[in-house]
Formats: sequence, C-alpha cells, structure tokens
Amino acid sequence: MTAPADPDAPQDKARAQDALVVFTPSGKRGRFALGTPILTAARQLGVDLDSVCGGRGICSKCQVAPSFGAFPKLGVEVREDALSPWNQVEERYRAKRGLAPGRRLGCQARVMGDVVIDVPPESQVHKQVVRKRAEAREIVLDPATRLYYVEVPEPDMHNPKGDMERLRDALAEQWGLAHAQGDLRTLQGLQAALRAGEWKVTVAVHQGAQTGGARIMQVWPGYHEGPILGVAFDVGSTTIAGHMVDLASGQVLASSGLMNPQIRFGEDLMSRVSYAMMNPGGAAEMTRAVREALNALIGQLCAEARADRGAVLEGVIVGNPVMHHLLLGIDPRELGWAPFALATSDSMELWAAEIDLEMHPDARLYILPCIAGHVGADAAAVVLSEAPHQSDDLVLIVDVGTNAEIILGDRRRLLACSSPTGPAFEGAQISAGQRAAPGAIERVRIDPQTKEPRFRVIGSDLWSDAPDFDGRSVTGICGSGIIEAVAEMRMAGIIDEDGAIGSAEATGSARCVPDGRTHAYVLHDASAEGGPRILVTQADVRAIQLAKAALTAGAQLLMDKMGVEKVDRVVLAGAFGAHISPLHALVLGMTPDCPVEKITSAGNAAGTGARIALLNAAARREIETVVRRIEKVETAVEPRFQEHFVNAIAIPNKAAPYPELAKAVTLPNPRFGAGADGEGGSEGGRRRRRRPRG
Repeated sequence: MTAPADPDAPQDKARAQDALVVFTPSGKRGRFALGTPILTAARQLGVDLDSVCGGRGICSKCQVAPSFGAFPKLGVEVREDALSPWNQVEERYRAKRGLAPGRRLGCQARVMGDVVIDVPPESQVHKQVVRKRAEAREIVLDPATRLYYVEVPEPDMHNPKGDMERLRDALAEQWGLAHAQGDLRTLQGLQAALRAGEWKVTVAVHQGAQTGGARIMQVWPGYHEGPILGVAFDVGSTTIAGHMVDLASGQVLASSGLMNPQIRFGEDLMSRVSYAMMNPGGAAEMTRAVREALNALIGQLCAEARADRGAVLEGVIVGNPVMHHLLLGIDPRELGWAPFALATSDSMELWAAEIDLEMHPDARLYILPCIAGHVGADAAAVVLSEAPHQSDDLVLIVDVGTNAEIILGDRRRLLACSSPTGPAFEGAQISAGQRAAPGAIERVRIDPQTKEPRFRVIGSDLWSDAPDFDGRSVTGICGSGIIEAVAEMRMAGIIDEDGAIGSAEATGSARCVPDGRTHAYVLHDASAEGGPRILVTQADVRAIQLAKAALTAGAQLLMDKMGVEKVDRVVLAGAFGAHISPLHALVLGMTPDCPVEKITSAGNAAGTGARIALLNAAARREIETVVRRIEKVETAVEPRFQEHFVNAIAIPNKAAPYPELAKAVTLPNPRFGAGADGEGGSEGGRRRRRRPRG
C-alpha cells in the first residue's frame, strides 16, 4: 500500500501503477496502489470519513459516492471501472438495510483507477455546520397564499350550478376573489368537504401574478385552524439553506441546511458548467442531485417543525444563474462563455411538482428574477433584503461565497457584478482547511510582541490558552479562521505587504518554520499528544490573497463605473460573510477602505430576501421592477479589472490608500522574500530591492 503523496511530484508520476484518488468536498488527494480500500485512502489523507465497525461492512458509516466522467478542474478523468466491482458484503448490506443508488461502502470499494470520491454529510464524523440561519426581520405580511372562510349556498333544484361554481361565486361575493379556479384534484375532495362542513369551508387560495387569477389549492370542512406553510430556499454553490414559515403568522418554524451535493461535480460554478459540457447527461445528473437535496431539506424542515409535507403550499427559491438553470433542468453551458446568455432572466411561477419537489400536490413556486448571466436570483434577493435602492448612503454589498456577487449603489443608481473568488474562503485549497464543522478553528488572535497565537474552535466557547482546552479536538481551520489567521499574521509582522511569510530569524518567532522553499507558521501543534499539527503555509496565504483580490477588484471596478473613490458603508452578506470580523476583512483588503464601524454583516441576506418574497407578494413586484434598473458590469471584459486585481493581491492593497484602516490599527512594514513566491524569507528584506511606495 502506498502512502499518500503529492501527485505532481516527479517520483509519484513515475509510479504508473498508482491511481489518483480525489475526495470531495475536502479536496484532499493522493496516489495509492491499486487495490487500496477507499476507507484506507481516506484515513491516510485525513479525510473526514466515518467508520465504526473497523471496515467489516457492518456499520455502513463509510458510505461514499464515486463520480465518473471528466473533471478538468481536478485534472482527472474517471472511468466506470475505477473502483472494484460490487461485492457480496455490499450486496448483503443493500438487501438487509438498503443502500442508495450510486453509493458504495468505503471499506469494500477498492481503488482500480483514478477516481473522484464524494463523502456525503451523513458519512462525515464531524458533521457540517451549515450556518445559514433565518435573520430576525420585520416583514409586512401579505402572502400570495391565504386561507378564506366562506359560506356556500346549498344546491338547488332550480339552480343547476355545480358545487365548484357556487364556491367560486361565494369567494367572489364574500372576499372579492373573482375568477378563482380549481383543478381536478380539488374537485375530487370538494363535495365531501362541503357536506362535512355543512356548507361552510375554509379554502386555501393562491394569487400569483402569472397564473391568471386565484387558484383554489385546498378545501377543508368548517373552520380550519391548521397551519399553511411555505419554504424559502437559498440554493448556493456550496450550501443550501431552507426556512419554513407559517404563511398566516410569518413565524419561522424551522431553519436547516445541507451541503450542495453538486460539489462532487466541481467546487466552483465553471467546474460544474465544464462537467455538463464534457459529460453526456452531466447536467441532468446535477439537476437530479440538487432536487434530491431540496427534498431531503424539506423533510428536515418538516421534522423540525413537526409538520406534514402536505401542509407546505408554497415555496420561493433563489440561487446564482448556474444553480438556477440546473435546478430547473436547463443546460447551463451557455453560461460558460460570452455573452453568458441566460435562458430567462424573468421571475418564474411554476408547480412544485414540475421540478419534482415533494410538497402539497398543488404547491406553487416563485423564483426571483436573475440580474445577468453571472449575477443571479440570489443577488436580487440580497437587493430585496438590504434595499440599497432606498438608501441615501452609497452602500457596497458583498455577498461572499465561492462566486461573490457585488452590488454598489443608492436610491439614484445601482451597479452589480460577480467575481470568481473560488472556494478558499470556504476552507478549500487550504492545507489544513475544512468546512465549518465542530473542531474547526474559526477565531484567531496573535500577540504582536510574542507572536504566540490563541484560537477558538467551532463547538467550544474556550480559547486555546484556557487550562481545560483539549488541543486534540482540533480538526482543521475553516474559512473565517484562515481569514483571521492571515490578517493577524499581517498585524503581528509575520507576513509582509506582499504576503510573504518571514523566517524565524526575520520574525523573531520559532513558530515560523521552513516549508520547502518558503516558510509556514505553526498555528497549533498537538502532535506529541496524538493530535494534529495545523500550519498556515505560504500557499494558504496566496490562496487567500487571490480570493480577496478578486473580491476587491470587482468592488473597485464598480466604484470606477460609479465615479467614486470611497463608499459610505459596506455590508457583508452570505452565510460566510456573517462570520467575518470587519477589522480582519479590512486588514486583508477584502473591501475598499471604510470606517470599521461602517462594515456590518447582513447574515444570510439572500435567504432573508427569499423569505420576504415568500411572505409579501408586493415585494415580488418590487424586486421585478428594481432588477430592471440594475446596471450589470461584466468583469471578464473590463480592462481595469486585471489592474485592480494585481494591486489588491497586496495586503491590504498596493495602490489604494486605507486611511480609515490606519485609524484602527498600525500595520508593521517588514520585508521578506526575494520574489512573489516568498523565497529568501530567512534573510528578511536584505535580498529585495526597495521600491517606492504607491
């Protein structure tokens, strides 16, 4: 059995008998001898894959989902015979307890070729913390679906009208609901409900702008006091969040989330578009995966709210354009090249059953409009939530994620763009990176004098310097943790403006250790007690620099178009944005310069916007109007984007001044390295030519 290694190293390329194994969503990879069990490969790479029975095929905790086809982003093509054939142990388990289609037992499936393996959330020891909660918000309650109590005239021998026609007349006379329509399913239960209620019934009616009038969805005998429910979904590239609300009261009954299973097809949007292009049926495969995830999430929400799926009468969905198209079963390949044409940018109303969602049989869905080819319905939901079109201040809203969406404006003018930040902010592409889960470092502080760190992990209120802190419980570092770590290293003088990590001699800290041709900072070392050793490497710093540079360049481009040099306030949106420290974001230069107190978090603003649209029908008309006013800026064809990007790689920025940041913190100005790769850090700045400051 071959230990995991760097697949790009020459000695590993020479071992032709070894196969490359890539795990998602962690991104960890290594080469292994043919015949190696997937569970063994996962353990050697430190992949979070559960197992209780010791690999005997009894516990089923190690279930994995292999993916086949071409994965250009991962540099691998997976053949159908990449794993050993289905064996008797798996068949016995499937027959007795069931095994979902496409799943294998990691302890039984063996490596027979290059393969991509997805570890689903339920197979992870440290379950994902999907941090997309429902933000507290005042919303004017005016839902599209309501209950109406009506008294219906009894049948009359002299009046040949049917029960449905008399119900429609009653709705028109008593509630002003003209031309209400019902379908066959409604008719099938109508007569029994009318007679059981002695001609008094409660009717659920949906009034959508695109349905041509009111739709009768359900009829209950007498006065119905049971809930009518709605769900609001934010379908993100990495996570999917859902909120279940009572449509009558507006109360949030349940909130939950899960990983988007499409991650196994590619971590970023363009990887998924490429998968659809290069694999026949790939788009349909991703459509099926996200719909199954939404149905699972509806089940979670119903369980938490102790509700029945049949009570869920309406849903609102937001997502970026690629997620939007894949959910609807539209091939996203046109979004993969200029001019990035959407199949439709309008809002949509459809039956939930049209996209296989398991809710009330007549449940209706509303999907917010998209703004442009790379700025989707989720950005429209952020606008609805944060209302920059009603602001006197010039506000910059950044929805931080794998693909950042940026909005700049006030009541006079609105601009928007998207910027491909990549998955580094989510903990991917980081040496010790992981998703937000218990044990992940999420807060970091470094003493600028001693260069000693302390940190806090998800699932514990203790800081690492507390006497009772268990260093063995640390599992890695998540997005907010790596952002704070890099910013703290900058404030402590461990990295310089260009992001180079200094040596122990240059920084005065033994925590700066050689790491190949560069240096790394030891954030945590519990290896003596059998725990992990967590480093912040030069490659980690570079990954964060590239991600934040894309973010800042997009914002600077919008400011150019607006003709301004500063903004009045900054709003960080998104599940990840809710956990970013404003000071650390400013130190990194993730946003243009702004007073620290003017940088706030909106939490999951896209989810909040979806909830507003669910509970207020007028808000749907509002956002449909506002979206037409938004000017889309395409970063891919703007010549100044690259200039801004290069300047923004520096921490905080090579060209833009940051006077507001200077009021909050004084950044040291060390010089490490001889070039962009951080070489020569052991000699501080002596091997580098001094350049005039921009």
